[in-house]
Amino acid sequence: MTETRLQGTLGPGAIVFMVVAAAAPLTVVAGSVPIGMALGNGAGYPAMYAVAAVILMLFAVGFVAMARHVPDAGAFYSYVEKGLGRGPGLGAAFLALITYTAVQGAVYGYLGFALDELLVTYGVPSLPWWLWTLAAIAVTGLLGYRHIDLSGRVLGVLLVAEIAIVLLLDLAVVGRGGSDTEGLSTGVLHLDTITSGAPGIGLMFAIAGFIGFEATAVFRDEARDPDRTIPRATYAALVVIGVFYSVSAWAVVSGWGESAAVAQANANPGTMVAVTTEQYLGSAAGHVVQVLLVSSLFACVLSFHNVLSRYLFALGGAAVLPAALGRSHSRHHSPHLSSLVQTGCAAALLAVCAGAGLDPVAEVFAWLSGAATAGILLLMLLTSVAVLVWFHRSRADTRFWHTRLAPGLGLAGLAVCLFITVRNLPLLVGGSQTLALVIDGVLVLSVVGGIALARVRPGVSTARLRTTP
Repeated sequence: MTETRLQGTLGPGAIVFMVVAAAAPLTVVAGSVPIGMALGNGAGYPAMYAVAAVILMLFAVGFVAMARHVPDAGAFYSYVEKGLGRGPGLGAAFLALITYTAVQGAVYGYLGFALDELLVTYGVPSLPWWLWTLAAIAVTGLLGYRHIDLSGRVLGVLLVAEIAIVLLLDLAVVGRGGSDTEGLSTGVLHLDTITSGAPGIGLMFAIAGFIGFEATAVFRDEARDPDRTIPRATYAALVVIGVFYSVSAWAVVSGWGESAAVAQANANPGTMVAVTTEQYLGSAAGHVVQVLLVSSLFACVLSFHNVLSRYLFALGGAAVLPAALGRSHSRHHSPHLSSLVQTGCAAALLAVCAGAGLDPVAEVFAWLSGAATAGILLLMLLTSVAVLVWFHRSRADTRFWHTRLAPGLGLAGLAVCLFITVRNLPLLVGGSQTLALVIDGVLVLSVVGGIALARVRPGVSTARLRTTP
């Protein structure tokens, strides 16, 4: 019999590996931290990760409380449909596909560039970035075709390695007492430092570092005990990501001294963390950071590939997309057809970018990551509204903190973050107001398109159709 359900024995730790890998911790520390300091609030930027974690933790309270009432593995759009109806649910589904495709495409572009740069240092002839990207897409597709436990083990190894090198840097900076001139930074303890510069832009970059944490719910079918595993994994992922980013960003600032760190972030953001590592751990460690940056990017695209494949799988099972996408492999119990389609879409997107002659970092990575940040915030905003509406109507849970106060505070925080992101989106896409408007339009039209589809095809729903394997 054709299988239409996924299977697995993932515990909280394995799922946390998946979502933390999607956050690409080394990539964030090496890439986003210097940029967040330069364009945001300087030495106060590490505090923005703590602020972002608090906002997302408030959001997660309602998200987790509703999880036991949403048995589908569709994550955000399943929540939106249950709370706001079929049309908004389909709109959220299409928005999710665009958002995660954008963030995966952004990282694929950066990965091709970083891999070429790394190999050139070891004597390999330089090749076009898109050749390395296509090779990475092929390997990712192969792993995504197989059982989820294989991807989990690969992500676990890569994640431990990249976190280990950053933690060693953190310990080295603390062990030496920070920079020789200023010592350990205290800027994160002073409100005037935190609010200096442009804290709103700093918060925008900090929020972007958490993209993917909500994907815990996507692995519901493959979790060992979904009602307990998913909540634990969600909270654990937020705590791990929030603490890791905050401490590591503070260590980078402390390694240079507050004034010197801001100057370095403005002058050489791309090499700041690698240079810091060489200063505190030696030149060999600097080379290790370069290697692990590539593995961090690969772990990120593999994680998002798994998430996207499961979105396609759920939509296939719901007859929103072709039903074949909702079938799982008889031996691997994986969404194999959805994985193949997702691999093809990724290759097509990057082929278009390469054919247009776009720079893999300044354009592919920057533009697509900007679109993804706005998209994920809009998705979470819709989900927050759905959570509040559903608990108000159903009375399935009457705990005030879990169903009213925390989700309401999370909604307010996300609304502020979305406003800041949309207002500053031109900054993320090379200063082009026109491109920013196009991205905004695509995101909004994806939601409108879902609502229109629900009207044209009244029988279509994002609620998963389940059959026993």
